[in-house]
Amino acid sequence: MPSVANDIHVNKAAGANAKTVAEIATKGAELQGKSILVRGQVVKYTPNVMGKNWIHLQDGTGKAADRSNDILVTTTAQARLGDVLTFRGVVRTDKDFGAGYVYKVLVEEASLQP
Repeated sequence: MPSVANDIHVNKAAGANAKTVAEIATKGAELQGKSILVRGQVVKYTPNVMGKNWIHLQDGTGKAADRSNDILVTTTAQARLGDVLTFRGVVRTDKDFGAGYVYKVLVEEASLQP
């Protein structure tokens, strides 16, 4: 599970329902079940787990201390560490995949946007 860590500054996606990583992480309850657009840098990429690729995005918003600086996106799209990508997906909250993988907020069913 390779990952990267550096000083990240990515512009917010443009368009309807565009959110920053921090907005998704901190407003998960009100975004639950809604389709959003998020743009960020791939800081961790784990391919082909439970039929999905697991991508952690950061855009420079939020804080590491409360984990509002990182959002998990599940998708069938491929990615590479360091890529800056935009996804449209559905916000889900309190997701427990078992084996200790519990997420307060994540974006599922995400598709790569141009």
